[in-house]
Amino acid sequence: MGGAKGQWPVLQVALDFLELQRAMNVAAEAVAGGADWLEAGTPLIKSEGLDAVRALRREFPDRVIVADMKIMDAGRIEVEAAAKAGATIVDVLSRASDATISECVQAARNYGTSIAVDLINEPNPVERAKQVEALGADYVDVHTPIDVQMRGGDPFAELREVCQVTTIPVGVAGGINSENAAQAVAAGASIVIVGGAITKSADAKAATQTIKQAMQTGASIPTTLYKRETAENIRRVLDAVSAANLSDALHRGGVLPGILPITLGVHMVGPALTVRTAPGDWAKPVEAIDRAQPGDVIVIDSGGAGPAIWGELATHSALNRKVAGIVIDGAIRDTPEIRKLGFAAFARLSMPNAGEPRGFGEIGVPVKIAGITVKPGDWILGDDDGVVVVPREQAAEYANRAMDVLEKENRIREEIKRGGTLASVIELLRWEKIG
Repeated sequence: MGGAKGQWPVLQVALDFLELQRAMNVAAEAVAGGADWLEAGTPLIKSEGLDAVRALRREFPDRVIVADMKIMDAGRIEVEAAAKAGATIVDVLSRASDATISECVQAARNYGTSIAVDLINEPNPVERAKQVEALGADYVDVHTPIDVQMRGGDPFAELREVCQVTTIPVGVAGGINSENAAQAVAAGASIVIVGGAITKSADAKAATQTIKQAMQTGASIPTTLYKRETAENIRRVLDAVSAANLSDALHRGGVLPGILPITLGVHMVGPALTVRTAPGDWAKPVEAIDRAQPGDVIVIDSGGAGPAIWGELATHSALNRKVAGIVIDGAIRDTPEIRKLGFAAFARLSMPNAGEPRGFGEIGVPVKIAGITVKPGDWILGDDDGVVVVPREQAAEYANRAMDVLEKENRIREEIKRGGTLASVIELLRWEKIG
């Protein structure tokens, strides 16, 4: 079949970088690890143009080079340009018109390349797969987009059905890692398309070898990274990331300003049990301990002022209830004892004097911490940098995005260790805003 080299299944590495040199470095590692096909990802082509395809063709003349153009119109000229740049396979979107796909196929025949049709966001992927095969496509790809992955989308929901209705090779992309690569092959994929599980790895060669092993042996090889979770497993993800990772995922937001760690070296994660009370009134905060479920974080709005509404005795009680931690927009005391207990405590103020239990306030209502609304059940993450809150309705998505931030930083950190600097690795000057 056009563009294919070797036996099925093949491993295609999606180089979704903005910087060509970073893409080339990972490509070299991936080829050393056994990658069969190399893809100039859409971000790379948009950033570097078809020079990215030319560079891959020059450096890896024996590899299939895929140009992920995501063509929607002007099929003939775009396929011609990609083919002349050295692409073996050119991607067109299934949502393009039949006329555009037919033009892509005809151009591919003229210029000795092949066409892969990407079913991303296709409302009827099974029927469309049959249609594009009839139009002359050489390959069809089942693709779970990254933004859907972040919300727990399943990369295999459509794969098996598409494989059953087509005779051309089927690729699968979106969330593939060493744990599920064998599952992709078992479902019928001829082309296993892997991005982040290789390109964000500190050792892309080893990551490629591991995924190839999984594909060849049918084994599920465990990994703690490169997989996305649904709301049921959100704690696992948040336990692995930092407050900084989560804030980055939230577009540098979600931070509770001025709330500082009392106990250093802790990592606090849990859903919020919210409390509103008057400054110095510790009745409702103490009552909340008895209402808390194991793993909850008690979040208290006491007006950002003293006297203290929490201390050592409340901490012992919270530990008995397996409370994950406390966040106070107000004052705390007995901090040396709380630190010795290793309890995750965050507060705006520390002072020795306590208030009185007057019983004003409410438990389980929305509260505001420095202008940021925290609702019952919102997820809280705290560490030495401070506290970040993510709304319950978006928690799974942004926990997954925080994991993506962590994974990308792992790769950048490794590139810096190899002798680069942050500015040189990410080509900082190039991306400075003009004007």
